Amino acid sequence: MKYDLRKIMLRAWKNYRKANGGMTFAEALHRAWLSAKAAIVNEQRIEVAKAAAGVQEETNTYSGWKNLGYEVIHGSKSLFGAALIWGSRGDGKTYQARFFGRSQVEEIATA
Repeated sequence: MKYDLRKIMLRAWKNYRKANGGMTFAEALHRAWLSAKAAIVNEQRIEVAKAAAGVQEETNTYSGWKNLGYEVIHGSKSLFGAALIWGSRGDGKTYQARFFGRSQVEEIATA
């Protein structure tokens, strides 16, 4: 498995600057590596949960859709959930992510 070292270093510097002296660069780099390793596991967990739910359409989380310029239609129920690793915290804990389909979102209206 090859990792994008440039991306890992950029994430480490971002975490280090964001912490404002709250962590050493070594800790920021460690967390960036954990995030890179967790991303691979998370992708596999999402695919397994998506297949188990029988979902074929494009899916994303609430915040993922928002970053893409969409909003989840009010009252929509998530199609499936997956336990994902939160690598950036450095403790390896998991969180439950909920996924919504493309049919459940609409573009954010801009004025």
